[in-house]
Amino acid sequence: MIAVAERRVAAIHQPQYLPWLGYFDKLLAADVFVYLDDVQYVKNEWKNRNKIKITTGTTWLTVPVNYRFGQTIREVTIADPDFGRRHCQALKTYYGRCPSFDEVYPAVEEVVRRPHPLLAELCIELTEVLLGFLGPAPPRLRSSTIEKREGPTTRLIDLCLAVQATHYLSGPAGRDYLDLDRFTEAGLAVLFHEYEHPVYPQRWDAFVSHLAVIDLLLNVGAERSREVLLSGRRNP
Repeated sequence: MIAVAERRVAAIHQPQYLPWLGYFDKLLAADVFVYLDDVQYVKNEWKNRNKIKITTGTTWLTVPVNYRFGQTIREVTIADPDFGRRHCQALKTYYGRCPSFDEVYPAVEEVVRRPHPLLAELCIELTEVLLGFLGPAPPRLRSSTIEKREGPTTRLIDLCLAVQATHYLSGPAGRDYLDLDRFTEAGLAVLFHEYEHPVYPQRWDAFVSHLAVIDLLLNVGAERSREVLLSGRRNP
């Protein structure tokens, strides 16, 4: 039985490949985090890709997937197992001389180069490895392990209640689509995560924000990355 604190915040988010800083700040701001792995996969978003910095700007690191309309995230398979070699080569090329490359890169390479038939498994395992460099984190669960009803708002409410949350931490876009009255009726308060991207030392030219969190870790190192990451939080 989980002991319920006076305030227990749940954050819920779909698994992503090499997520950006704001994803990790939202996770770390919560008392419990749920990987939303059993909702419908949507193409051309962030589940299978993110950006890194290169000499001429940025480039995408994209995991090729096999996808059929209607599949959930946890059902999507990886189409080309050789993608990991290409991604690791890109990281070596553009970050090999970063101060913390030898500290961080080997653990990332071990996950990315190992075969993963399913996209969600890769994304979650890699996120867990990256969290290991960012210090203490709340408990994490997968939505596919929790019984719940369908429907965007109903699903979130049921997940919050299942982990005995008192508050749901939404992204800022939730103001446009959440039925806040239904959360209130369920006894849940809704908070909105606000994040202002911090500036930190990078290689090459002018600073570029909203990259994969590995950009921060490789440039700054594990010891300072958590402090830098959390400095962007703009609400409790």
